[in-house]
Amino acid sequence: MSKIDPTTMWIVIIGLAIGSFALRFVFIGFVGDRPMPPWLLRHLRYTAVAIVPALIAPLVVWPTATDGQPDLPRMAAAAVALAVGVITKNVIAAIFTGAATLYGLLYLLG
Repeated sequence: MSKIDPTTMWIVIIGLAIGSFALRFVFIGFVGDRPMPPWLLRHLRYTAVAIVPALIAPLVVWPTATDGQPDLPRMAAAAVALAVGVITKNVIAAIFTGAATLYGLLYLLG
């Protein structure tokens, strides 16, 4: 692997920092003192629903613990967590039952 040039690295870091600040400032600085339109609020409600599965799905389907190979404990834990979450509408219950399923199956299956 080749080493990254320090100048290039710092340009990227500063660029990302400016971009991140600009995205936050648009909502806080420009829109913060007035109400947002209802259509925007309706779309912002679905942000977490879209982001959380996008973060979790690769960890379930291609886990680094198994070198990217899908395995039964992770798939079963995801299915149990999803089922408990849909049935109970309780995030904490879904997290704990998914974790218990994962660790239980990892213990039983080795």
